[in-house]
Amino acid sequence: MQGLLIAGRYRLADSIGSGGMGRVWRAHDEVLHRTVAIKELTAALYVSESDRAVLLARTRAEARAAARINHSAVVTVHDVLEHDGRPWIVMELVEGNSLADAVKEQGRIEPREAARIGLWVLRALRAAHTAGVLHRDIKPGNVLLGRDGRVLLTDFGIAQIDGDTTITRTGEVVGSVDYLAPERVRGHDPGPSSDLWALGATLYTAVEGRSPFRRTSPLGTMQAVVEEEADEPCHAGPLGPVIAALLRKEPDRRPDAQETEQLLSEVAEGRTPHAPRAFVPAQGSGGHAGGVQEGGSPGPGTVASGYGSGPTVPGLGPGAVAHATRSATGSTAVEPTPAGSATGAAVNAAARRSRAAGRPRRRLRTLALVVAVAAVLGGGAAVAFQQWRGGSPNARADHTTTPASEPSASASGNPSPASLVPAGWQTHHDPLGFSLSLPEGWTRKVYSDEGDLKQIDYTPDGGVHFVRISIDSSPDFVDATSHQKDLEQQLRRLVGYAKVRLEGNIYRDRKGSLWEYTWTALKKDPPHVAGPRHAIEETYFSRQGTEYAIYMSTPAEDWAKTSQQFKWVLRSWQEPNSG
Repeated sequence: MQGLLIAGRYRLADSIGSGGMGRVWRAHDEVLHRTVAIKELTAALYVSESDRAVLLARTRAEARAAARINHSAVVTVHDVLEHDGRPWIVMELVEGNSLADAVKEQGRIEPREAARIGLWVLRALRAAHTAGVLHRDIKPGNVLLGRDGRVLLTDFGIAQIDGDTTITRTGEVVGSVDYLAPERVRGHDPGPSSDLWALGATLYTAVEGRSPFRRTSPLGTMQAVVEEEADEPCHAGPLGPVIAALLRKEPDRRPDAQETEQLLSEVAEGRTPHAPRAFVPAQGSGGHAGGVQEGGSPGPGTVASGYGSGPTVPGLGPGAVAHATRSATGSTAVEPTPAGSATGAAVNAAARRSRAAGRPRRRLRTLALVVAVAAVLGGGAAVAFQQWRGGSPNARADHTTTPASEPSASASGNPSPASLVPAGWQTHHDPLGFSLSLPEGWTRKVYSDEGDLKQIDYTPDGGVHFVRISIDSSPDFVDATSHQKDLEQQLRRLVGYAKVRLEGNIYRDRKGSLWEYTWTALKKDPPHVAGPRHAIEETYFSRQGTEYAIYMSTPAEDWAKTSQQFKWVLRSWQEPNSG
């Protein structure tokens, strides 16, 4: 290949890099007499004619994306052409190596230099986002470090441009799994904050010398991205809080590009950055607006920064945070709330939600996470990972039942469960403190017990029909509808998924949401009964901020009976007295 003339103009000199998709050559432009870099898409040699057309379309999209961005930190694309049936991209030549190469050679990058590199990448991203382009593949290998000190962002090969029709196949996920934002793993559309998350992961790799979420397999890596927090960096210094803020799981909790630029600038200049903002969702607001605490190191009565446990407020215990009160203008003031005040319950709820930003979470109700991770592996794998298990084998018998003929008074003053259901039903007093009534013969199984999130099943037949109670004392969402819509985005990958309804409602004088849907189960899915299924779920938040989900699943042929049973279950449900 060396010495080959491409398009009658570009003569290849020597190979200066290669990857899974192609090879980069140093070349001489014999028309303008300048040295350029040419990317050869070697993947085109091993794909079908139809896939080759897709590859060419992607190559043109890359050139089009880069051409829309006018910034000195973005590698300039001069031309895109076709030679020997394959696409080639002619680019500005950057003499130097990549950030990935630098980390490999040096072990890690000093925090101040890493902040300088991140600052230039961020500026390139701001220019790209302003032009309507999402990069979607920020990683150390795509950050070039010029010998002249320049930092440039390259490889817009999988960029997404506003207004363009996607050329990605259904079910296909593009990008390096180590640097995929959690929302992308869950199957959601990316946004500018997804690129910022990848920047945070890139900076972590730079200062620590290793990827924050890489595991022994792609599936394990993606599970870690969604479920786990990165280990606290040992070498990040003042860059640590900035990285942690960028790696927040929820997109709307990450600092935006403007704040990130300010934080990186302070670290690059050798100063300690001010604490990244912490967002405290307003209880019952129906959205993600919340209070913001600005400033440096948090002191007593201030909101935690979101990258560690909260401060101690006298009388509230470790991790408690300030109470958020919404003003008439819609902004949120932050002030300490003493123990025992009328707003104590709201404080505790806000504290739990603030702490959620800084610790590992095992949320999204197990099915949703499994399906979401499977989806990024393609349609076949998604089907293989579908699970509506009947529960774990460790059935629990340490609960009591009360026959419907023996009604008992409710501590809350509400009608007793037994008085609201048909004769012959039994009221189950669960060890977790809640109670509900079910037909005779239903038994309890622990589906999961993982810290803040507990899930209990009741079933008469090993999981063919079942009720699942999910209790989350530290929810990730501020309202039930938002959570269900997030889950639905993932469950759309179930075979034959169809939404019957998903709508906000009022349950027990609390804002809730009712979600009903159908799908087709496969023989290999526990409890190994294939065929159409029907499910329904009521989700709501208690006054103390705990999220309860009451879910019922059944074969579709039994839906008429099950739907009536679900209404009786909702009538009989009693949450724990402690909320």
